[in-house]
Amino acid sequence: MSTYFSTLSDALKEAGIFQPCLLLDRDRLDGNIALVKDRLDPGLAVRLVDKSLACLPLLAYIGKALGSERFMTFPPPISEAVLKAFPDADLLYGKPMPIGAARAALVKGNVDWSRVCWLIDSVERLAEYGALADELDIELRIAFEIDVGLHRGGFADPEALSKALSALPPHKRLHCEGVMAYEAHAPLIPGLFGGPAKALAKASAQAAAFVACLGADQRRILNIGGSKTALLHHGGMANEVSMGSAFVLPSDFDTPGLDGFQPAAFIATPMLKMVEPMLPGPPAVTRLLQALGRFPRKGCYLYGGKWMAKPVFPEGMKANGLLGLSSNQQFMGLPADATARPGDYAFLRPTQSEAVLQQFGSIAVFSGGGIVDRWPALPMA
Repeated sequence: MSTYFSTLSDALKEAGIFQPCLLLDRDRLDGNIALVKDRLDPGLAVRLVDKSLACLPLLAYIGKALGSERFMTFPPPISEAVLKAFPDADLLYGKPMPIGAARAALVKGNVDWSRVCWLIDSVERLAEYGALADELDIELRIAFEIDVGLHRGGFADPEALSKALSALPPHKRLHCEGVMAYEAHAPLIPGLFGGPAKALAKASAQAAAFVACLGADQRRILNIGGSKTALLHHGGMANEVSMGSAFVLPSDFDTPGLDGFQPAAFIATPMLKMVEPMLPGPPAVTRLLQALGRFPRKGCYLYGGKWMAKPVFPEGMKANGLLGLSSNQQFMGLPADATARPGDYAFLRPTQSEAVLQQFGSIAVFSGGGIVDRWPALPMA
């Protein structure tokens, strides 16, 4: 670990990066892509999740490696950017958009929205989108969100989906292309209730019952899975899985379904000050808390802070609740034998890639021992 982060530090200094940045290890990314290729069921395609990889060069790099231009999209501004950047892209919304947001996007008309499949989670939303298509005199592609155990919305059972399908014919401008299922709950099911494998099998079987309601021409998109479960699907109803965060492996994705994957994204930031920390107030209070192990005897202040990330280097670096978090100068406790100096870099591992990749303007791309590129992240949407 020390050698690895020392190499990253040297690369940042050589590149003249002396402020907080998001660093992407492209060599580790390549390794994660190779694992996806090796483990992905041959009957499944990958749909890249744009909100989790919100950087057009990053999406292009992974998409080229996998031979895929399918995207699961979320905020309309990111959808628009992806449509402009990838002329052959096919987009599926990963959550239902408020009808006002859909209208605002479609009225702009500056990209080809016919390459987008909108998500429908209720009969009421189906009617809204049917009315919108009539209002704008356009054809709209739709897919139905189905609930396979996560209970986050969507059609609760095949009978509810059948009811929606029976309500579809009057909406002549809406064209059903399939369903989207998400089973993020499966890896969290404890053994007492059957464990992850049983939950995954149940979700897949439930999805198949929904698909049986669809006509032959309504099965182009049979989507299931996310980064934690995509590589665990073999057989079943799906023809594609969605993946995003797995490629850079933030800490929330340390799950058995991604064994062997390596963290490829880090927040790097200079340490501004090294201190023998003291709490405000009587020094005796600080000494007592240190003797009890509640407050460190050595610490540092970072350039920035309060990120959705966990410290990984220097080893033993920890946030401290007594001083709290700061987005300006965050205090971090250090082991008593730490040898870090002002100007050295601290590294934190994001807990998620969504939003975090976009917080620094651009991404410093590390490969072969140096910073080889800067990839602009998409603006926060």
